Amino acid sequence: MDRIASANVFVTIAERGSLAGAAEALDMSRAMVTRYLAEMEEWAGARLLHRTTRRLGLTAAGEVTLARCRELLALASAIPEAGDAGTGEPRGLLRVACAQFLAQTALAEALADFLRQYPRVTVDLQVDNRAVNLVEQRIDLAIRITNALEPNQIARKLGDCRSMLAAAPAYLAAHGAPAEPLDLARHNCLAYSYFSKSVWTLAGVDGTAVEVPVGGNLSSNESMALLATAGQGAGIAMQPRFVVAPEVAAGRLVEVLPDWQPQALGIHAIYTSRQHMPPALRALLDFLADWFARRGAEF
Repeated sequence: MDRIASANVFVTIAERGSLAGAAEALDMSRAMVTRYLAEMEEWAGARLLHRTTRRLGLTAAGEVTLARCRELLALASAIPEAGDAGTGEPRGLLRVACAQFLAQTALAEALADFLRQYPRVTVDLQVDNRAVNLVEQRIDLAIRITNALEPNQIARKLGDCRSMLAAAPAYLAAHGAPAEPLDLARHNCLAYSYFSKSVWTLAGVDGTAVEVPVGGNLSSNESMALLATAGQGAGIAMQPRFVVAPEVAAGRLVEVLPDWQPQALGIHAIYTSRQHMPPALRALLDFLADWFARRGAEF
């Protein structure tokens, strides 16, 4: 973890008198503040805080560490932040995480455009289909497509990802096309890997929402794998419209239940704090928000 950030969190806890107060002041989650405090105590090699009936108090080691942290932060503030030196152009390394299909179909293009505009920034793109821990894995920004953000996560919505149901012509010729959402229950549906049965939520033209439990003989945690197996006639898949539409246009897939719209998912940029954000990260956030907004119809 960033030791200067840990020092800043510790000083804020001491000044605010509580972890909750520090979390509010720093616009961080309570869990994030707790992790930074643990890092600070590990660095100091001692317990820094003890609880009283109303607020946190400093231990003897905490009093000494607080003074040294204030000195450290004063020194750090005298050094220009990465990206503020010289002309003020954003610069430095950014570690970005996202799922494989999003990296291949959208983010690779967006990051290439961003780096042409900001050539002094370096991006380390971490591709992983699992949700990453930003602090433990030192990730500056994670891009996730979900409607289930954790309550304490700091996120900026970039757009919406609409989905489409599709299957290969050969599958529909052999099994028939579903006429209504409930028909999906008797079809081989290719879903993401979950611990329990998947439920697809569809909305009709009149706004009526229907939840259909679906299942099949193949699941995966990777979107492109499901799309490829659907193209081979394995079953019906629900995938992002921007990756399915070209396959439908080429005739390799056929849209299923076109009058029913799958529930849209939010495209979110997730980061650890809005305070003291490096210029390169702020520039990337603004760039991605604009990039997805300009391509909103595609998603």
